[in-house]
Amino acid sequence: MATASLLQPPTPLNPHHTLTLSQRAAGFFKSQQSSFTLPYPLSLLSNTESQEKWATYESLFLACLRTSDNEAAYLCLEELTDRFGRQNERVMALQGLYKEAMAGSQGELEEVLTGYDEILKEDPTISSIRKRRAALLRSMGKVSESVQELVRLLDVSPTDAETWAELADMYVQQGLYEQAVYCLEEVLVVMPNAWNMHARLGEVFYLASQRQEGGDHLKGLSESMRRFCRSIELCDDYLRGYYGLKLTTGSLLVTLEGAAKPQKSSSDPVAGDLAPPSIESVRKLNQAATAKLGEIIRRVGSAEKGWDGYNEAEIKAARELLEKGAQKIER
Repeated sequence: MATASLLQPPTPLNPHHTLTLSQRAAGFFKSQQSSFTLPYPLSLLSNTESQEKWATYESLFLACLRTSDNEAAYLCLEELTDRFGRQNERVMALQGLYKEAMAGSQGELEEVLTGYDEILKEDPTISSIRKRRAALLRSMGKVSESVQELVRLLDVSPTDAETWAELADMYVQQGLYEQAVYCLEEVLVVMPNAWNMHARLGEVFYLASQRQEGGDHLKGLSESMRRFCRSIELCDDYLRGYYGLKLTTGSLLVTLEGAAKPQKSSSDPVAGDLAPPSIESVRKLNQAATAKLGEIIRRVGSAEKGWDGYNEAEIKAARELLEKGAQKIER
């Protein structure tokens, strides 16, 4: 089956793509109809058996849940249950997700939580249920309990990048940036080429720098800039990376140019600290980020082929960032 995140909200597509996908559910069900179906495990002998088929069912299930097409979501879930069995770990997690979506009150959510607890009493090693339990606790506002659940997960599976990323997000939510940085660095140990995680780490360093002063503020901004540079090095057209680079270099220029004298923040080989970048280097990076953001906005706006996968909200934010920078130059 597909390995979509169990911690994040269903279907990471933008609303338009999610709606389009859910609208294809009826046609997909029709294409899968046959004169008879075999029960599991005889269904393994079916000629229509394929990993892509069941991945499609799961994707449709998540999309239909997100668009409130509960009937179609239920049909997808039934097909997955018939194929893999009710005791399949991922099926149990998807069933729990469906119950969460159908819950209309806090009391009903508590019942779903109790159901997760009962499953874990029988087998505490089912990580998919633990992930759903952590996500449900977070949605119910029980942040500390959710953090505890994620920590227990990591005690058992310390290389679970998804759980480290979710824990980092929860620490950011609480303003615990140092702990969030640690978690994201653990993600990068497992997935060193994950450009989105490098960018996320850059965001956390930037947020942390807003609380800092003097040399620490400069150090935080510099590290943030380096992380965004790494993200776009790994993915040349990554909008979020260029947005972050534009933002951090802009702040760095203000900090470096506004200083009465050079900041005392030299390199420290023992601590692993690097010297702050030069004004010239920061200015060039700012110009490069500006040019690339402009290119992305222009190509997306003209509906060029191959440039249609960007999030509308992120494009709007990038446009506003460029306009804000242009206004400062005019003044």
